[in-house]
Amino acid sequence: MISIPTLETEHLTLRAPCADDFEAYAAFKASDRARFAGGPLSRSDAWKSLAIVLGHWQLRGYGMWHAEEKSTGELVGRFGFFNPEGWLGRELAWLVFGGFEGKGFAYEASAFLLDYAYNIQNWDSLISTIAPDNTRSIALAKRLGAQYEQDWTSPSGKPSVIYRHPAPEAIQ
Repeated sequence: MISIPTLETEHLTLRAPCADDFEAYAAFKASDRARFAGGPLSRSDAWKSLAIVLGHWQLRGYGMWHAEEKSTGELVGRFGFFNPEGWLGRELAWLVFGGFEGKGFAYEASAFLLDYAYNIQNWDSLISTIAPDNTRSIALAKRLGAQYEQDWTSPSGKPSVIYRHPAPEAIQ
């Protein structure tokens, strides 16, 4: 079993997903906000989705963290790396749960993880795969310095746009 490290940013604790997160996760996955992240989903499918998040860590050695706001302990979203079979490479990905958007958490976590990927993991490339009409995620990718690379259809048949993050030497 791989151990998922706990990381801290100024306002967030990034930690391993756990069973206690399921209610907040299932509520997000059942909401319209999940339309850009494979949803909305039933509770049963949300459970499977959460299991995939944990399984990714075991199969790839990296994955997605759940993020808690330090001041409240509330679960604000999921941030990290994703690279399932058929993907175009390691992805920097994010989900912000309802009620936590517009507070800077996605930028804070994603900028931190971009640095983590390049300076701790020693990776040299990251993409973000985004639904074409997800304007908020596209804006975040651009704010992080990513540039549009191509249109793409995911293995599940969903249209996406690929944004490529700047190489490590470009942001040092």
